[in-house]
Amino acid sequence: MEENSSNGVSMKVKIGRVYQHWLDKSVIYHRARWIFFVFALSLFLLRIYFINGWFIVTYGLGIFLLNNFIGFLSPQIDPEMEGPGLPTLDNDEFRPFTRRLPEFKFWHSSTRGVAIAFGMTFFDLFDVPVFWPILLVYFLLLFFMTMKRQIMHMIKHRYVPWNWGKAKYKGAGKSR
Repeated sequence: MEENSSNGVSMKVKIGRVYQHWLDKSVIYHRARWIFFVFALSLFLLRIYFINGWFIVTYGLGIFLLNNFIGFLSPQIDPEMEGPGLPTLDNDEFRPFTRRLPEFKFWHSSTRGVAIAFGMTFFDLFDVPVFWPILLVYFLLLFFMTMKRQIMHMIKHRYVPWNWGKAKYKGAGKSR
């Protein structure tokens, strides 16, 4: 009996190692990872469209993805709680923008959420009858109010959480 238990544990460890190995290999492939995420999300949405159900699962996934996105856009150190993290004057020390949720963890968590939601659509237990237009309107309202608050926070504390659109200085990144 104990040998079967240890075989199960060792199998779980082996599967965990293989999974971690493939995750580690995927770190450098930003575009491919996000294409995979969009593909998986599209499959999930197509399944929801064709089976015409599991709207509460879709709503839960939307809230989860919104929460991840806000974490991705937010700084690790909140300027309102711990003082300004970015320089406000020319002679201030430069502190780079660090995310509360790094890009890889954002992708991994979001992809895992889509996979779990996709799996939930195979069980009738999760097909709770709801009037989906109300959920859609409530989600859109929540999305726009949350994004407005996040954008106002970004403007107030003068940070941009992405690289494109930032000023590039001549000679930056060149080694001598």
